[in-house]
Amino acid sequence: MATFDTVIRNGTVVTASETFKADVGIRDGRIVALGEALTDASEIVDATRLLVLPGGIDSHVHISQPSGPGIVMADDFTSATRAAAFGGNTFVMPYCLQAKGQPLREALKDYHALAERHCYIDHSFHLIISDPTDAVLGQELPALVADGYTSLKIFMTYADMVLSDYEILQVLTVARETGALVQVHAENYDAIRFLADRLERAGNTGPYYHAKSRPIAVEREATHRAISLAELIDVPLVIVHVSNREAMEEIRRAQQRGLKISGETCPQYLVLTEEDLKDLGMEGAKYVCSPPPRDVASQQACWEGLQQGVFTLFSSDHCPFRFDDEAGKLTPGGRTSFRWIPNGIPGVETRLPILFSEGVSKGRITVNQFVALTSTNHAKTYGLTGKGSISVGYDADIALWDPKKTATLSQAGLHHGADYTPYEGIEITGWPVATMLRGRFVVRDGALVGPEGGGRYVSRSAPAAGDRGPA
Repeated sequence: MATFDTVIRNGTVVTASETFKADVGIRDGRIVALGEALTDASEIVDATRLLVLPGGIDSHVHISQPSGPGIVMADDFTSATRAAAFGGNTFVMPYCLQAKGQPLREALKDYHALAERHCYIDHSFHLIISDPTDAVLGQELPALVADGYTSLKIFMTYADMVLSDYEILQVLTVARETGALVQVHAENYDAIRFLADRLERAGNTGPYYHAKSRPIAVEREATHRAISLAELIDVPLVIVHVSNREAMEEIRRAQQRGLKISGETCPQYLVLTEEDLKDLGMEGAKYVCSPPPRDVASQQACWEGLQQGVFTLFSSDHCPFRFDDEAGKLTPGGRTSFRWIPNGIPGVETRLPILFSEGVSKGRITVNQFVALTSTNHAKTYGLTGKGSISVGYDADIALWDPKKTATLSQAGLHHGADYTPYEGIEITGWPVATMLRGRFVVRDGALVGPEGGGRYVSRSAPAAGDRGPA
């Protein structure tokens, strides 16, 4: 009997802190050896000239999420996790949305049913708290955190999800008591409503005015307010999808004052701008997301946040809708006003190639920072044990990267359920050529080889305080 099930030979192993030549020995789905000349295996994989990276963990994706009357999200768990695997990911964390009046347990039961037996890679759920009743806060949420649902998201905007400051303080208090980690979508709802009303009255209703209704100030103010509320309760917080310098600086100042505030940014804030929404007709709807892309100066600020550790997480905020579809971006309401265009863009498959190409290949970040930002920090932040690193004892969740491989991003080559990509035509250097989940190939040489349903749901522990953001 062979010592190993699989050995990956002659590759360059990269972790968040080290880069070294080593063979990787895998047995029973785990990494059991890192060394030289490992050969006693049932299968030898030659990784000459390739990087051996931990599989990507995308901790901010939306899959099969209810999106309003007549609106249907473009990805179910089959298509989303397939696309994720082609993009070098081995783990995704979508959101289970609580509808108003709905018990959390009921929402989770329904969401698990959508995912069960359909995922190509591993996954776990965040909870979206939209209705923080006494029963939810006093009974359901504490019990669910104890059951391994240790992260939740709250919104400071959107009519059907926005929480008042009082409700946010209530949720943060439960998080402190239970050890759960809270994410915040930070945009000022009343300011956005005011601006959107004024734009509509002036006849400015096209997709471009989505960005104008959500200027930097509404994100900066909400970011400052969310941090202040967290400071009152003395609880860690993750500010998600940060798009600009002003909000980034709010997070930096909080970190400098010793608050455990983490920041996350996304590909759209590195390579898109609000000018992309300006296309004639409805084409600009392809780029409608919240917060919207900003400008070149904001792109530079987001790079600065990644380089300097203000942002410890890089996620896709994959939220896909079909463009040429009345159940998607071309919903009849969206044709009358930007405020009814479904918010969100696809990106789970392109997240890692964009950051590698724009970051590592162009010298903005090191390959070790890349691993930290796309995998290791996600595992630490959200309590995923045995994930996010090439280390003995960890799951053999691995992406093999060709750092020299070039490609042009195009809808024709992607695997998500949307009918477009907002990143069409971007030239990429560095590409994942294979993805392994627990030692078995899911994608290899450009082909899907893993089974639908091969991914598992993973329950999580509450992360240690030191892993929930900068000290």
